[in-house]
Amino acid sequence: MAWKRSPCQVQDRVPYEIATIETQKGSNSVPLYEYRCGQCEKQFEATQSVYARVEDTECPFCQARQATRLMSSFSSTVAGDRKPGFTELKAKAMNEERMQRFAKLPPLNAIRTMPPPNVTSESDPTPTEGSTS
Repeated sequence: MAWKRSPCQVQDRVPYEIATIETQKGSNSVPLYEYRCGQCEKQFEATQSVYARVEDTECPFCQARQATRLMSSFSSTVAGDRKPGFTELKAKAMNEERMQRFAKLPPLNAIRTMPPPNVTSESDPTPTEGSTS
């Protein structure tokens, strides 16, 4: 097994070098991950080993090491004339259900608009203690 440095493309067409693993049988494919930089807030993609740490991922725009891995969906293809079985169909349905639930969540940088508990607003129609009406 040997390490080989190869260029890859990230979002916005910025070249970014990463390390890939080459074995005697050929090259292994490594997954493509999506990240958001915590410093410049730009999103980028990088192909990395499944064992790569998020903390070691460097932003290609500002070179900061404050990246956050984003949730993304995936797809696969079945070669040949084999029909998908129950487990494949169930896994696909579960993945679609999860993605729908994640789509309903508020963004991570959203500000809560609800007041904290035990705080009444001025338009609250309930009388306070000691008031007479």
